[in-house]
Amino acid sequence: MISTFDVQTWRSGPCAVVRATGELDLAVAPRLRAEIDRVLDSAGVPGLVVDLTKVPFCDSVGLGVLVGTLTRLREAHCRLILVVGPGMITHLLTITNLDRHFEVRGSLREALDALAPSHSPN
Repeated sequence: MISTFDVQTWRSGPCAVVRATGELDLAVAPRLRAEIDRVLDSAGVPGLVVDLTKVPFCDSVGLGVLVGTLTRLREAHCRLILVVGPGMITHLLTITNLDRHFEVRGSLREALDALAPSHSPN
């Protein structure tokens, strides 16, 4: 069975949301990077939410896209929140100690609430 990968993007208030679906690996990581770049280049956003709840697998190239996005947003003094559920992505962030660097939430609603103007970063 061939796994398909899809990326959806939209605005939620002043923030942008990128939702990935499918395995995030070497073959599709450039597509995710291009979509994130397109969203960030289109208009200044104070925060970006990347929803990975429907991504069952992420390899080192996919992880590199996320780290690169985090670096870019930090340099622009913006926030990145990853939405992840229990499973491989959470485990990957933990074993690489990246869970100490990424802001993570368990649901899209929690992430958007965290980016609301009345909330400050933890």
